[in-house]
Amino acid sequence: MFRKFHAFIRNNRGQALVEIALILPVLLLLISGVIEFGRVFNAYLTLTHSSREGARAGAVGKSDVVIEEIVKTASYPLDPDNLVIEINPLEGSRTRGDTITVEINSSVNIYTPFINSLIDNPFPVKGKTAMRVE
Repeated sequence: MFRKFHAFIRNNRGQALVEIALILPVLLLLISGVIEFGRVFNAYLTLTHSSREGARAGAVGKSDVVIEEIVKTASYPLDPDNLVIEINPLEGSRTRGDTITVEINSSVNIYTPFINSLIDNPFPVKGKTAMRVE
């Protein structure tokens, strides 16, 4: 009985190796795609959080310079020099009851070789929040 089992295993070793060789590149590409998606989604969540913090600061009467510093501090994992921050309306024209909008644009580099040829590299990411001025 054991001889038949060993003969069966010995005959299927090459088949398993070929199956692994065919599936492994697809599996690695899928895993790296999930990781890249996670990086982009993390950047999106960070920018949305940062724009919310900036809009809240603007809603309570902070200046544009302070709003930009708050946004840069709140977007910690991202490079603050890579952020494009737009605040509307500007500091001098905000009145009570108006809506202040803080929009942050940035980009995330895609490192996976095959994926970066399919989508824009660097991938643009935007966070935007609007709040009523108090």
